[in-house]
Amino acid sequence: MGLFKRTPKNLPEFWKTYESLFKETQSKKFNDLIFVVLDTETTGFSFEDDRILSIGAVKIKNESISVQEVFDIYLEQEKFNKETVHVHGLLKNGQRECISEILALEKFLAYVGDAVIVAHHAGFDMGMLNTALVRHGLPKLKNIVLDTGVIYKKTLIKSYLVQPKSHYTLDELAEKFSISRKDRHTALGDAYITAVAFLKIISRLKEKKNFSLKYLLR
Repeated sequence: MGLFKRTPKNLPEFWKTYESLFKETQSKKFNDLIFVVLDTETTGFSFEDDRILSIGAVKIKNESISVQEVFDIYLEQEKFNKETVHVHGLLKNGQRECISEILALEKFLAYVGDAVIVAHHAGFDMGMLNTALVRHGLPKLKNIVLDTGVIYKKTLIKSYLVQPKSHYTLDELAEKFSISRKDRHTALGDAYITAVAFLKIISRLKEKKNFSLKYLLR
């Protein structure tokens, strides 16, 4: 559904507004940064064949979750996969108000701005969002991205006796940090669990003398 050609002058205003936020140099001070912790629920795991069903996100400012600034939207289901309903519980003709994919992307860009994006196994969520943007003739997201699955490993003491696993699930992090899982597998619920885990990880890593955004990205 290529409504917009890829030449810059044909990009919609909402994209130009989003892109303009990155023209100014961001503060590198950790406490000045705004983080958007997000999760997507999808019809499956294929970037090309599957679609986003919902996007949930919370903002973190000054190391606290801004509960009045949550993002929680549901998308019209142009594709339906009954195999994944048991995970996310989103039915094709459910009671929730749903919006088109392009409107969801517009709202998400307005919400995220130039914040640092945080997600658990972020490659998947970013892949789904970027594929959706490209599907509408838009460029990919420009935000810095942190993965809680990756930065959690920085908290682990490396030794010959205990080898870190290559992959930690969100459930494992919730268990490790004693975070309630009652809204697990809703986009907003998973975003909130990820946000709490992120703050717990940061509180541990801040004790290191070389702590910075650059350290988290390494």
